[in-house]
Amino acid sequence: MANRLENILKIKSKSRHHVVQAPAKQEKIKFWREQVALSHLELLHARYITHSFSRHAHNTFAVGVIEQGAEAFSYQGEKHVAPTGSVVVINPGEVHTGSAANLDIGWTYRMLYPDVKLLQQATSDAQQTSNPYFPIAVIQDCQLARWILQLHHTLEKQTCTLEKDSCVLWTFAQLVTRHAGKRPIWSSVSQESHAVQRVREYLEAQYAENISLDAIARVANLSPFYLIRTFRKFTGLPPHEYLTQIRIARAKILLAQGCAISQVANNTGFADQSHLTRHFKRVTGVTPGQYQHIGQ
Repeated sequence: MANRLENILKIKSKSRHHVVQAPAKQEKIKFWREQVALSHLELLHARYITHSFSRHAHNTFAVGVIEQGAEAFSYQGEKHVAPTGSVVVINPGEVHTGSAANLDIGWTYRMLYPDVKLLQQATSDAQQTSNPYFPIAVIQDCQLARWILQLHHTLEKQTCTLEKDSCVLWTFAQLVTRHAGKRPIWSSVSQESHAVQRVREYLEAQYAENISLDAIARVANLSPFYLIRTFRKFTGLPPHEYLTQIRIARAKILLAQGCAISQVANNTGFADQSHLTRHFKRVTGVTPGQYQHIGQ
């Protein structure tokens, strides 16, 4: 596996990838998007040393392999360390962080962000009967790690659509059949969860506005303090951080459409462009400008 990792790392990126390098800190980011199997798939190949991801969640799965170093992250109420060669899988909507386990070394990894629809296709191919769920965040499976790295490398190349689609579905089918498990059984729906859902819907609709705690407390019909505690219990984030997640998701859509970054900041409720940039980088690992140039 070490030789394959070394060989893959020597592959030069193609022009459609957006590469950002900071020699002083030796951090490198490559982030791009592919159209595969009737779905958009975002990919990341990065080396981080000092960068730290704040608490955030994806609308997609996050699947990848640690190539060098080790990543430390919080997920589902536990602290995890993913060493070299391990596979990392984060389920959609699950709050997590990310940073170097050793700041002297950092970590290098290749990540893919397949949406639920794409994994459902692989689930169907694997003859599974439900949407995939992965109970283990750090998986030790050398064969699967090699397959994921090979897929990532294949998607880096200018290759035919049939090859890309086939590799994507086959690799994710292996992930599902080898490591998908049962989804936790949640307690029955409570009055608190209904209140949180009302607040979530309100934030989704009013994300561009300067929303106050009193406003969402009235929506929930809870005291401000109790709302903060309850909201965090059900979502893993306090209301203001959840709102930031919504705003960044909307910003990604506008950036992909080519809107000016300053206008995106204004349209999504951020104070200004620098405010958007700071939060965007902490969640996605790239700046709005870097994200906007994917595929160009």
